Amino acid sequence: MRGIGQALRLTWQTSRLLTCGYVVVALLGALPALVTAWLTKDLIDTLTAGGAQTGEVVRIGLALAGSGLLVALLPVLTMFVQKETERRVGLVAQDRLFRATERFTGMVRFEDPAFLDKLRLAQQYGGATPGVVVGTTLSTARTGLTAIGFLGSLLILSPWLPVLVLASAVPVLLAELSVARRRAALQGRLGPVERREFFYRELLTNVQAAKEIRLFGIGTFLRDRMSAERRHANRRLTRMDLRDTAIQTGTGLLTTLFTGAALLWSLSAVLAGRISIGDISLLIAAIAGVQTAVVGLLRDVGNAHRQLLLFRNYLDVVGSEPDLPVPANPLPVPALRGTIEFDDVWFRYGPDQPWVLSGVDLRIAVGETVGLVGRNGAGKSTLIKLLCRMYDPVRGAVRWDGVDLRQLDPVELRRRIGAVFQDYMTYDLTAAENIGIGDLDRIADPAAAEAAGRRAGAHDFVAALPDGYSTLLSRVFFQGDDPDNPVAGVTLSGGQWQRLAIARAYARDDHDLVILDEPSSGLDAEAEAAVHQGLAEHRADRTSLLISHRLGSLRTADRLVVLDDGRIVEQGDHATLIRRQGLYAHLFALQAEGYQDLVQEAS
Repeated sequence: MRGIGQALRLTWQTSRLLTCGYVVVALLGALPALVTAWLTKDLIDTLTAGGAQTGEVVRIGLALAGSGLLVALLPVLTMFVQKETERRVGLVAQDRLFRATERFTGMVRFEDPAFLDKLRLAQQYGGATPGVVVGTTLSTARTGLTAIGFLGSLLILSPWLPVLVLASAVPVLLAELSVARRRAALQGRLGPVERREFFYRELLTNVQAAKEIRLFGIGTFLRDRMSAERRHANRRLTRMDLRDTAIQTGTGLLTTLFTGAALLWSLSAVLAGRISIGDISLLIAAIAGVQTAVVGLLRDVGNAHRQLLLFRNYLDVVGSEPDLPVPANPLPVPALRGTIEFDDVWFRYGPDQPWVLSGVDLRIAVGETVGLVGRNGAGKSTLIKLLCRMYDPVRGAVRWDGVDLRQLDPVELRRRIGAVFQDYMTYDLTAAENIGIGDLDRIADPAAAEAAGRRAGAHDFVAALPDGYSTLLSRVFFQGDDPDNPVAGVTLSGGQWQRLAIARAYARDDHDLVILDEPSSGLDAEAEAAVHQGLAEHRADRTSLLISHRLGSLRTADRLVVLDDGRIVEQGDHATLIRRQGLYAHLFALQAEGYQDLVQEAS
């Protein structure tokens, strides 16, 4: 009932006028069948009674023609109103669904397979279910009116006929509800299977994956896995269809037996003179009309029942609480004036997962440049995720000028941060938009995009594109919407994409903290030097947190913090750590030795 109420409310809020029109058109659909049945009875009785008046016959004939016109027009009009309602409701439902996902300020939900299955079902059924529920509700009203009219007609012929007709519908009702429950349960169980199939299908058509798929010859391997998931789903769906077919065949035989018995009774009643020949036509139309209405109603109810069971996924997502607690009245996030503090921070990605950070204590002063150093998996990127409040520490606290991040609004906090991540995004948007989304307030400002592009060293290659900053950077979509004159987008090299990611960070000028996570990993030596010079100028007077496995690029940091196995094991500037001969010195020596060996070999 909660799902029905939510679906009806969503439809009403989307378009009240259209909903009212839908109601009127749907209810009018109850009249033609009933009117046609009675007019047919009157026509047959008039013709068989003898001495029929031509005017009376013509009147009934014209009335039948009008009823036939309604029969032809109303379904078409109903279908249009239904489709338009579904389109509008689908748009609103989709917007509300993704508006709800924006409340998930962290990453936890998007790394939870169970939630991802629920989200997929919410996307699939969230927009469709309200239309189905409204359609079913109006169909119920329409078929209910039709059935009541025909049952009243049967009551005139015999008081026990309506009772038997309704009794014959009970098994059909139970069967349809049972089928709906099983189908909804199966849909939920097939969620992981269908998501894996979707994953393989996307890989096979993904531009980024195309190189490796062809290089390693794994297309057949992935296609076989995709097909295996589809076959597994098909087998379970086929078994379900066979069970449903058996059940519906049984209920169909039951209704056929009842119809045959009613016809035999009507023939004997005509022979006995208790009813007229016209009454037989009314009886046949009434039984067929009631059974059709009841079967259609029950199947609609069964379908709506299944949709509503799946609609719960949509309601669960839309009604979900934020994944990270946000206070009702968060404290303001002022410009950084003091320090960023990690106070005895412990973190792991799940209760059954190992600790990624263990008792980290770190102070970063305003204006200080700190480089994070460590082996893969030491916890460097996790430290940044906590600072951006993608997660909360399991124990301890991260503070901004002495205030726990959990007391701040994450959105406001992130406006104070500019970042370039090692797994930066490549958006199928124009070059200007790829830069401008770093500061949505100025995304439509070409001068701002160009200024950021120049600072990142991206301006020359962007300006050389076919449409400059307006060039679509995609091989997935065409530039523009003219199907008769498609213009393909442009793709960039990895280093060019990385410069756009840096420009995106530059687009936000008013941030206090700069996070650079492997900002030059895809660049050549010359480009790397230029980028680091630009980054050094950009982060002047700003607090900076740097991560790079190229330790030479971190030498100019005010302080280097070395992590190992989730703990800080060393701190100090480059010279101090080299003299200490600890982990940093060991890692630096390995890299330096590699370069020296190459130089010696070349000489």
